[in-house]
Amino acid sequence: MVVLTVAIDGPAAAGKGTIAKALARELGLRHLDTGSLYRAVALRVLGGEDAVAVARGLGPDDLADPRLRQPEVAQEASRVAAIPEVRAALLDFQKAFARAEGGAVLDGRDIGTVVCPEAEVKLFVTASAEARAARRHAEQVAAGQESSLERTLAEIRARDARDEGRDHAPLRAAGDAVVIDTSGLGIDEAVARALGVARARLGR
Repeated sequence: MVVLTVAIDGPAAAGKGTIAKALARELGLRHLDTGSLYRAVALRVLGGEDAVAVARGLGPDDLADPRLRQPEVAQEASRVAAIPEVRAALLDFQKAFARAEGGAVLDGRDIGTVVCPEAEVKLFVTASAEARAARRHAEQVAAGQESSLERTLAEIRARDARDEGRDHAPLRAAGDAVVIDTSGLGIDEAVARALGVARARLGR
């Protein structure tokens, strides 16, 4: 069975999702935004449900809800992601997706360190907090969401602190990951750099 797994980690709004989708398309692999799993749990927690129970019974319809990209859902997602039982409930799904026939590209915060430490390609996509806040703020404005750059920057920094400081599976680069800083890169340049690394590692 041929399996090729590309693990992409990094903080919020660094560009890892955009890069992951592009790599999946160019390499002919499936893609999983693992953050959507945690956002789906978070959305239902905000509706009053228990995080662990939701994680254990998550279904495809939960991942298709258009409200998953709302700022309050993203903030809650980093809180539920710090619950060990939630992470354990979602881990098997991610592992199975990554190592199925043909392989896949997964992006998240602990893919190269916990979910797929055996991944053939590992990338850590990052950027300065200021650059990431500017991108996220632009997305929010384009979506008609009320926000300010100062508030968005504060939210980015708060989320970084939670993601990097949690006891279980904290955000960090795997020891053998290639780090790509997108602070001063355009989308095409960032994708090209990541694709070059992936092709070199995969011998394509």
